[in-house]
Amino acid sequence: MTEFFQYELARAAHILVAEMFRLKPGETLVITADTQSDMRVVDAVAAAAHTVGAIPMVIVLASPLGVGKAADPMLPIEPLTAALAQADAWVEFNKQWLLYSTPFERAMAHNSRLRYMCLVEMTVDMMVRLIGRVDAVALSRFMHRVTEMTQNAREMRITTPAGNDLWFKLLPKERKVSCDDGLCDTPGMHFLGGQISFTPDFESINGKLVFDGTISPPCGLLKEPVVLEVEKGRVIKISGGAQAEEFRRWLESFDDPNMFRLAHGCYGFNPGARLSGNILEDERIWGCTEWGLGYLSPVDAPPDGIQAKSHCDGICLNSSVWLDGVQILDKGIVIHPELKPLAEPLIGR
Repeated sequence: MTEFFQYELARAAHILVAEMFRLKPGETLVITADTQSDMRVVDAVAAAAHTVGAIPMVIVLASPLGVGKAADPMLPIEPLTAALAQADAWVEFNKQWLLYSTPFERAMAHNSRLRYMCLVEMTVDMMVRLIGRVDAVALSRFMHRVTEMTQNAREMRITTPAGNDLWFKLLPKERKVSCDDGLCDTPGMHFLGGQISFTPDFESINGKLVFDGTISPPCGLLKEPVVLEVEKGRVIKISGGAQAEEFRRWLESFDDPNMFRLAHGCYGFNPGARLSGNILEDERIWGCTEWGLGYLSPVDAPPDGIQAKSHCDGICLNSSVWLDGVQILDKGIVIHPELKPLAEPLIGR
């Protein structure tokens, strides 16, 4: 069991509700969790919301056997949707995440004021390291500059020491690069600080994708790399060991060809993150890149997104990244002359 940082957790919970959500007196914060969630985190955030004058509402669900839309058969879809449709803010601490589920889609589509923050699988230790002890101002400054550079780029290449080598085109005029700097004070979907998400031209994605950190679901922490051969944005072959076979069978179990499509890519840039098998943290490890397969919201890739039965994410550690032929990362280390001084206050020289 992780050490219980009681005082540090209280500080992190206060930062979440007061500085990230910027909750106002009288606003309703729905907190969702399931029977695998760390309830110490849930209780601390509910208490912090109450302290600032907001109205916390905690909903604890039996853990579904899947995530996203795969969780739908085990969710109280109508009551949960009704609660979220009337909330001002929603923070998700579920282990079996509701992100991309039917209640999530309905709430985001019909509640124009809802501020959603995805903090799935959050633990006490993670709250302290990833929120309570991060210089949010310095992180935001660095991340927004990387976001701007990526938004203006037309081509991207990503390699890793494990053998990853993907290249693809970006669509700077059509698709927005999203910067998750930790703030969730505006309506819409928000994520833990330390991740930048981009949606390429799907059919331009070619090469080799090698996950060597985590695949969630179904594998969790990887014992050996899982190699995916990609043509025109689709996985055509999966190789490796036992976990590669587990992953292939999981994707095939949906009987949905769109589960083999690459949906989005991300940079990881949270200085407190470390490889743990928890995808929320792992996809923010400094210098990693992450790829999602399967479902993608139409908001991220209009007009249709990718309609698939579920979604998963995999981590590529120690990434090297080129934007329009200019290298910005080398094996996870920031080397671009403009970005390097912005990164140094966060991770040192």
